[in-house]
Amino acid sequence: MLKTNLKHYLHLHFIVFIWGFTAILGALITIDAIPLVWYRMLLAVIVLFIYFLFKKKNLKVPPKTLVKFFIGGVLIALHWIAFFTAIKVSNVSVALVSMSTGALFTSFIEPVFFKRRINFIEFIFGIIIISGLYIIFNVENDYTLGIIYALIASFLSALFTVINGLFVKQNDASTISFYQLLFGVLFITVYILFSTGFTPENFTLTNNDIIYLIILSTICTAYAFIVSVDIMKYLTPYTVMLTINLEPVYGIILAVLIFGEAEKMTPQFYLGASIIFVTVIVNGLIKNKKST
Repeated sequence: MLKTNLKHYLHLHFIVFIWGFTAILGALITIDAIPLVWYRMLLAVIVLFIYFLFKKKNLKVPPKTLVKFFIGGVLIALHWIAFFTAIKVSNVSVALVSMSTGALFTSFIEPVFFKRRINFIEFIFGIIIISGLYIIFNVENDYTLGIIYALIASFLSALFTVINGLFVKQNDASTISFYQLLFGVLFITVYILFSTGFTPENFTLTNNDIIYLIILSTICTAYAFIVSVDIMKYLTPYTVMLTINLEPVYGIILAVLIFGEAEKMTPQFYLGASIIFVTVIVNGLIKNKKST
């Protein structure tokens, strides 16, 4: 049993490492955020569809449920577009630290959907996170636009997570993700057709772009999703929560190693980032203690 849990725990760390690598790939791929997300979602849908065919999975859902999945698909598409735009206009470190504010947004969104009062401790933690962001904003003026895009991405991610928390109670997680990716790519397709169109200058890929997109869509999206759903069956929410909070840490370390000087920030930036990281982890620890 111990060896089995250790195997799943190490596998979870590998998945979180992969998620951290997503930001690196976003910086390496040369096309803009919208075509990047379009390619990512399209390829991921194809891979998942092939996987489901192999597993002979039934993907039939009621029409009313499809409408709900469409909303989730639009949210995740907009989230990824904002996230990769943040990377393009700033850097990986700025985007990942700002994305760590998801817990703050969730603490204010959850009461709306679950009709409960805002928790006082969560409110205090929210103030602390804002103070960390304030420190970063004050010293990283060149990255203000990137921080704003990343905060938008963080809000959309929190909203998507809360809504999916409602969906998953009534539907299979893998089915939800397949349709949300499908509707997400359809939404972006319609947007592109009515805006810039599928022009060569926006969608032409270099050889490296193709390799990075295949890794992003298969390993970082389809594979990570399929495996992460299975891992959740064997590990406690506490273990999962603590490990997932390491995603920005892995990502920032990788960014510094790969991009060097372009990712090295001021001491004040790392102070603000540390305040945000520690607050998010402590908040998770307290929530876990209350639930046990």
